[in-house]
Amino acid sequence: MRKHRNVGSFFRTSDAVRLEMLYPCGITAYPPKSAISKTALGAEESVPWQHHAHALEPIAALRSRGYEIAAIETSLHSVDLYEWKPAFPVCILFGHEVDGLRLELLALADTKVRIPMVGRKHSLNVATAAGVVLYELLRKYRSLSS
Repeated sequence: MRKHRNVGSFFRTSDAVRLEMLYPCGITAYPPKSAISKTALGAEESVPWQHHAHALEPIAALRSRGYEIAAIETSLHSVDLYEWKPAFPVCILFGHEVDGLRLELLALADTKVRIPMVGRKHSLNVATAAGVVLYELLRKYRSLSS
């Protein structure tokens, strides 16, 4: 995610759902950057985050702690977001808006999840996709305690 505004939106949504940790990896921008702060509205200060040169490190660490690794990716083997039964805790992987996730990261995913699209376009802005997915996860997580 090269666009600082998308990263800022990730931070803001992450704060809204009280995400445990955000891992910007690789070429993804990370604080401190004024363009991130402008969109994040201070959420970059309230959301724990760690930058990693490569996503393999945090994925391996989270898997060892029992996290389900879920890739947000449209493919033949993807489950619909609304039908997905996540095994909490969950690590969500988001990729490049055009190219998606690299094959090596897709191979690490326990689950591939697609956001249902019924219009003519078959993709969302990555920050919008994050909002959709994180709020659906929040809804499912909250239903476990009711």
